[in-house]
Amino acid sequence: MTRPFTTDAFDYVLSPDRIAQQPVEPRDSARLLVLERATGALSDRIVRDLPALLRPGDCLVVNDTRVLPARLQGRRPSGGRVELLLLRRRGDQQWEALVRPARRLRAGESIELAGGTHARIVEEGEGGVRLIALEDEAAALASGQVPLPPYITQPLSDPERYQTIFARVPGSAAAPTAGLHFTPALLDQLAERGILRVTITLHIGLDTFRPVKEPDPRQHRLHREWYQVTPEAATAINAARAAGGRIVAVGTTTVRTLESAADEQGVVHPGTRETDLFILPGYRFRAIDALLTNFHLPRSTLLMLVAAFAGREAVLAAYQHAIAAGYRFYSFGDAMLVL
Repeated sequence: MTRPFTTDAFDYVLSPDRIAQQPVEPRDSARLLVLERATGALSDRIVRDLPALLRPGDCLVVNDTRVLPARLQGRRPSGGRVELLLLRRRGDQQWEALVRPARRLRAGESIELAGGTHARIVEEGEGGVRLIALEDEAAALASGQVPLPPYITQPLSDPERYQTIFARVPGSAAAPTAGLHFTPALLDQLAERGILRVTITLHIGLDTFRPVKEPDPRQHRLHREWYQVTPEAATAINAARAAGGRIVAVGTTTVRTLESAADEQGVVHPGTRETDLFILPGYRFRAIDALLTNFHLPRSTLLMLVAAFAGREAVLAAYQHAIAAGYRFYSFGDAMLVL
């Protein structure tokens, strides 16, 4: 039985100058650290080397969620400024939203948004979260901004650079950043190599921004996130694996989707559901064989997931190698391939 870990066991020190503020161009020129799970061996590559690192018959699974312009600016009747970050749809024109400042915003209060429409506080939640009703959702989103993570302090000249080239289904508060590294040319090369590509959807919500504060990470709870695996996607994934291909998850959101949709035998089932799956070391993976992911924040649920897949010691050793070798970290940073 795997011993439980404390949250401190997933900590590491990163100099702020290692946090990428702008993405590289072209997208597939980012560096790629390859970690072999069986041996712990590391090799330094480039994302565009991916076709040579995978095998014909392997199946890349990507998340096609699209980041909403979900950061809304508004004013209270008193004139005070308010910021809303839409997190999760709860119904027609209704959303869970992270509200700042939250302590004075009570149920029933109306906020005038930048686009001239209004939002009403329906229900008060915990940690600055409120259930809000939008008077005109389309108008509210038309005046909204794409939310960047708090560690990115420089504005983007092109908001599309925080969208993957797969982005199709609007609904996320953050990008599935492992997918930011792909280009049409790279996809063509992967296809020519005989590597399949399948799409799923998971809309990313609040917990991308929320660190683990509990000393025991098992006490941390994830908010539920909406996902969809179509019958066509499930059939293609299961067929690829049955034929001996590896299922290569592009990003932790894809991992959580596939593991939520898989049964004990690793068969992925179609469906539209919500998941709060929190993967920690000791978890038995059923649906994936390899992982392409970015470098994640210390003490984060994402780092814990990667550690569960590749081993905590191996992952932290890989991170120390990446820091020493000058890799760029977080959303606009470089990538790691775990095989």
